[in-house]
Amino acid sequence: MNSKRWIAVGLSLVVFFSSLVVSFVGKILTQDVDTTSFWEEFMSDAISETVVREGSFDERIAVFNVRGMIMNMEESYFSVPQYNHQRILESLDTVKNDDTIKGIILRIDSPGGGVYESAELSDKIREVKEVRDIPIYVVMESMAASGGYYIAAYADQIYATNETITGSIGVIMSGMNFAGLMDKLGVEDMTIKSGEMKDVGSSTRELTEKDYEILQGLVDSMYERFVDVVSEGRGMEREDVYELADGRIYDGAQAQKNGLVDQIGYYEEALEAFETAYGLENAQIITYDQAELDMFGQLFMKTSKLMNFGQEINLGNIELPATWKEQSGFMYMYRGY
Repeated sequence: MNSKRWIAVGLSLVVFFSSLVVSFVGKILTQDVDTTSFWEEFMSDAISETVVREGSFDERIAVFNVRGMIMNMEESYFSVPQYNHQRILESLDTVKNDDTIKGIILRIDSPGGGVYESAELSDKIREVKEVRDIPIYVVMESMAASGGYYIAAYADQIYATNETITGSIGVIMSGMNFAGLMDKLGVEDMTIKSGEMKDVGSSTRELTEKDYEILQGLVDSMYERFVDVVSEGRGMEREDVYELADGRIYDGAQAQKNGLVDQIGYYEEALEAFETAYGLENAQIITYDQAELDMFGQLFMKTSKLMNFGQEINLGNIELPATWKEQSGFMYMYRGY
């Protein structure tokens, strides 16, 4: 990279950060702002609508990208989560109050995720649909399994390709038990508890029959709610859902045959059908992604966040990316990938 290029990059960074600083200072002067959350306020101004295709501002289509695990993961110094749960929820609230948005397209590429987050996102999508009475189409990309299917179930139309992996309707809870290893090493569990089941599912003692019954009961209850969502969203009898919902995965063609998918096609075909069905051929298309920073901007942002503007660095607060950590708890997620 020549010197002129470096100067241009530097100037663009200066302009970018200067505009955000000016905006934030203005907020401080005009209203109470918690300066301890400077970066949350600071970077929120970098997140806005992005116009994907120009068109009528009075008739707009909002496209949401749900990619990665559906988990409420925070950004770490080492990575930025592919999926931003709070950002999508906030953006859906924006759509709920924006009369110019005439429809939503969800592009899903996800193996699923947490039971709580999947249900929360599904409920928010359903709320927007009911409040605004606008159509919602789903486009499944390489994968929309388990929680990825859960959030798709209430759509007016679901598109997938023949190669899409979907299904995996069900709940999973997994972990490791170290009781045997601890016995071999002479390590004793010293848990002190107020009741017999306070440490149900503990990894430091053998799983009892009562433990299993309690945990299986929770899994079964969550499974029934998943079946409810599919049955209601797809207009299927519960008995038919049960036949499909043993946790197995389907490709797009199988899913269509079984009534889990409506059409075979890519995003472009789904968009064309959506526009034709609702007379939105001239609509503006927008998305709500966080503004992209180049590698210098990302490095500056993360380093400053780590330094916390001169405060002592606490390396114990640096968290590893969620993909490096075992996802525990109850999950609507396909774990076979």
